[in-house]
Amino acid sequence: MATFVFAASAIAQSFDLNTAGGQTVTATPVTEFNEPWAMTFLPGGDLLVTEKPGKLFLVTQDGEKTEIRSVPEVDYGGQGGLGDVILHPDHADNKIIYLSYAEAGDGDTRGAAVARAVLERGTDGPSLRDIDVIWRQQPKVSGRGHYSHRLAFAPDGKLFITSGDRQKKTPAQDMDQNLGKIIRLNDDGSVPQDNPFQDQGDLAKTFWSVGHRNMLGIAFDSNGALWQHEMGPRGGDEINLIEPGRNYGWPVVSNGDNYDGSGIPEHDTRPDFAAPEVYWNPVISPSGLVIYAGALFPEWQGSGFIGGLSSQALVRVVFEKQNNGDLATEAERFDMGARIREVEQGPDGALWLLEDRAGGRLLKLMPKTSD
Repeated sequence: MATFVFAASAIAQSFDLNTAGGQTVTATPVTEFNEPWAMTFLPGGDLLVTEKPGKLFLVTQDGEKTEIRSVPEVDYGGQGGLGDVILHPDHADNKIIYLSYAEAGDGDTRGAAVARAVLERGTDGPSLRDIDVIWRQQPKVSGRGHYSHRLAFAPDGKLFITSGDRQKKTPAQDMDQNLGKIIRLNDDGSVPQDNPFQDQGDLAKTFWSVGHRNMLGIAFDSNGALWQHEMGPRGGDEINLIEPGRNYGWPVVSNGDNYDGSGIPEHDTRPDFAAPEVYWNPVISPSGLVIYAGALFPEWQGSGFIGGLSSQALVRVVFEKQNNGDLATEAERFDMGARIREVEQGPDGALWLLEDRAGGRLLKLMPKTSD
């Protein structure tokens, strides 16, 4: 068992952010990680935090970290490695968690996988047992990009998985591959009979929506609506309201261009595809998504918070009907001075962020108190 504690002086001091509503928010560094990727809160208030090279930590809100044993082996490199971590809806009783990660295949191939396991917190330290891989990207392909593999449970207990296009583009429109899709499963990995694509083959029966690129954020709002964001190519990062059976157009349409500078038809040229509610040019490189429902920041209730990688920002989005018909818009942006990989809401309503890359800090955002 390995336990680590970082002194506050080792991770720098708190800093303030000013909101559009005139409030001051204090961001306090808690601890740091080697390429952190995702986090989630346990019922008692501790966190689970993944590091992309393949480590999973149990972390107290004071920053004490304990490595969890028996994590599945990951294929680390590029955008691949250990990814998301979430809890089963009945975790308080069954102790089940879910992990996504990149795994190696035959030859020079790899793909995302999702496993569920029981989190044991014994006297000899935390570990995983009864690990069961319940989903895999099909097929495994070359390259180490666009795994996506973000996870979320719906209010009805169904598991949603974002499956990126793996930088191959065309699989997003191929019903015989599960790349470029949002997947909907039962909590044990079996396939719900009410998924929308029931007559296009067994693999397609797992699809909830198609035509996606690289989806690094997915969350349900208080009304049960599913929101997702994905990276565009050269421009065109987008937020989508996800509806069952819809096609979101990639790579046929986009509000960005190809990396070689060639154009892609925009969404408004193909009304048969679902258009984004918000898109960004220039890009923000979105990663992580939480829809705020806490009491610490009442003016933010119902807002979406997105981590920005290349934009080094925390982006707040409001979800309401706009004059142009869109259902979402950017409300404000906070300059964080570092790539933000993940955003979560803590049990007390604080916002928690993970910075990207080696030395990425865990930050806690709270209303500033008077001196």
